[in-house]
Amino acid sequence: MLSVSEFFSAQHRACDRVFEQLEEAVSRDGWPQADALYTRLCQDTLQHFSNEEEGLFPLFEEKTGMQAGPTQVMRGEHVELRELLQRMGDAIQARDRDEVLGTAETFFLFLQQHNVKEEQVLYPMADQALQGSLQELSARVPGFPSSDQA
Repeated sequence: MLSVSEFFSAQHRACDRVFEQLEEAVSRDGWPQADALYTRLCQDTLQHFSNEEEGLFPLFEEKTGMQAGPTQVMRGEHVELRELLQRMGDAIQARDRDEVLGTAETFFLFLQQHNVKEEQVLYPMADQALQGSLQELSARVPGFPSSDQA
């Protein structure tokens, strides 16, 4: 069975690849491709946030009793990242390459800092706290493998 760290970190990498493709498309004024990649980036990123906010974080909080710890910080950062994602989408709709690339740079830097905190702090804590609860996590997070899928 995949660990929490492996599963959620793989989602980070998948979103990073789509983001890189989006940035390349915008850089060469490939707007139709940029539209499609932006839609995919939003779907993947928002699904990842949902997996954490509705699945991982509540289960982690239940098992550890930590209500105002790292999960609360991550939720706050998700709000800011959603806002940056929306700004990027607005700029793509306006075909404003400079605004897209500027916002994309801010988004990506913030996202990378966010991901490092999750991957180096939160996920290892979750791996430990949820050792006996991976079946329960599988029921809450789409795509997280149950033990019979391992």
